[in-house]
Amino acid sequence: MTKLSVNVNKIATLRNARGGNVPDLLKVATDLEGFGAQGITIHPRPDERHIRYQDARDLKKIVKTEFNIEGNPISKFIDLVLEVKPEQVTLVPDAVDAITSNAGWNTIKHQEFLTDIIKTFKSAGIRTSIFVDPDIKMIQGAKATGTDRIELYTESYAVEYPKNKEAAIKPFIEAATLANELGIGINAGHDLSLDNIQYFAKHIPKLQEVSIGHALISEALYLGLDNVVNMYLHKLK
Repeated sequence: MTKLSVNVNKIATLRNARGGNVPDLLKVATDLEGFGAQGITIHPRPDERHIRYQDARDLKKIVKTEFNIEGNPISKFIDLVLEVKPEQVTLVPDAVDAITSNAGWNTIKHQEFLTDIIKTFKSAGIRTSIFVDPDIKMIQGAKATGTDRIELYTESYAVEYPKNKEAAIKPFIEAATLANELGIGINAGHDLSLDNIQYFAKHIPKLQEVSIGHALISEALYLGLDNVVNMYLHKLK
């Protein structure tokens, strides 16, 4: 079964809007695990506009499933990950002012840089994943970096799914098939939702993990966190 890791950035955004500690990020993370989530994901950004670096330290103490920290590997981020030592680090090529992630790595252009960073994290016992588009060349480039996994950037799938789901999923099947052949683990994330997750998970061979935040938290406003987490788990079976 594909694991569900819940990204709690939006909980931190809501907390920060009032300057206090409501909602309590740590309690929400604990509750999500209690509801069945198999991992907690955060994506701290340099301006700490949602997840703060201290949140990463605090979450490490209480997360009992799998802790995944995403981000652009600037020096401050690298130091944080090496300090906290989550189970997984996901490298994302975010611009400093990016509202959200909007592209995968060019694993050929940045191969040397990624190889060095990945070696640093793996030597610390942290599983590595890199954010990539469903492009055969980028998957081949990812193999050369030594990464443990890739995270397929699924925005294009989510956009095209309502129009033509077969066409939307095709490049992702091809990318996943190659990754499997190359011995690279497969994660996925970005704009996956209750509407499109089941079809994606059904067609991607050996999909190990999905990271879902914005859609899941938005859906939970109507349906409740416990209910929504279990709806995702049902669709991922």
